[in-house]
Amino acid sequence: ARFYGIPLDFIGNKKERLKDILKNSYRFTIFDLSDKILEKVLQKFQNKKFDYINGYTSSIVLFAKFLQKKNIILTSVCPTLKCCVVTSEMLFEEDKLLMEKQFGVPIINEYGASELDLIAFQNPNDEWQVNSETLLIEILDENDNVLPNGKEGRIIITSLYNKAHPFIRYDIGDVGILDEKSTFKKPILKKLIGRTNDIAILPSGKKSPGLTFYYVTKSIIEDDGNVKEFVIKQTKIDTFEVEYVSENALTENQILTIEKAITTYLESGLTFTFTRKEKLQRSKSGKLKQFVSLVK
Repeated sequence: ARFYGIPLDFIGNKKERLKDILKNSYRFTIFDLSDKILEKVLQKFQNKKFDYINGYTSSIVLFAKFLQKKNIILTSVCPTLKCCVVTSEMLFEEDKLLMEKQFGVPIINEYGASELDLIAFQNPNDEWQVNSETLLIEILDENDNVLPNGKEGRIIITSLYNKAHPFIRYDIGDVGILDEKSTFKKPILKKLIGRTNDIAILPSGKKSPGLTFYYVTKSIIEDDGNVKEFVIKQTKIDTFEVEYVSENALTENQILTIEKAITTYLESGLTFTFTRKEKLQRSKSGKLKQFVSLVK
């Protein structure tokens, strides 16, 4: 069972559907994940023997929340299910616990790139174990110097497995740290921060990963299960927009609590606007970008 986007044009759509048939997989398109559509997804799980779930994190989390609301454990209706692999988007610990509970199977977090390969996955020790069999990962500074293990920098990947066109020192646009205990045979990513353009630059000059805003906000507005999903955009150096999908609008108390928490964790003097939406805009591939900075 795959939760992915799909081309909307006729030829592109049929090509992807053919690939799904050849790979013995079933694709749930994620451009509309309303309760009505998720009810049909649940019915498919009841009637088909799926071995595992794979797809974009945000979409699968939405399905888990839908099951939670209906008080359903997925393995009770689809006992053949063995695991769930999420990819392409940030996975938060509480979302992982939610999915483990509602699906009844282990959750595997994957870090990859469509133009390359599986880059890393979280092993049973919750370490980001790099796919060293086909890739070489280096951490470089702003001057393209290789940094020692334990130092934060740009993730640069060399892939020699692709026979059509090898990628030599490809800058994937992410920031990370290789663990000090990494070896050539078993490299471990100690920290995976995310896209470099997801950094928020604040009026004080401070630079903060955009997901800090997302995490602080998430811990407050998703407590009662009202908010299904949301994104944050930095439109100016001191201005942020929060777009969210929910059953009820956020209360004044929730908004004040969010603003207070961000002041505590980051800095004061920031302006926030909150807009309730029917549906959030995803990329053409169906991914949901949790934080975007429009400040250059």
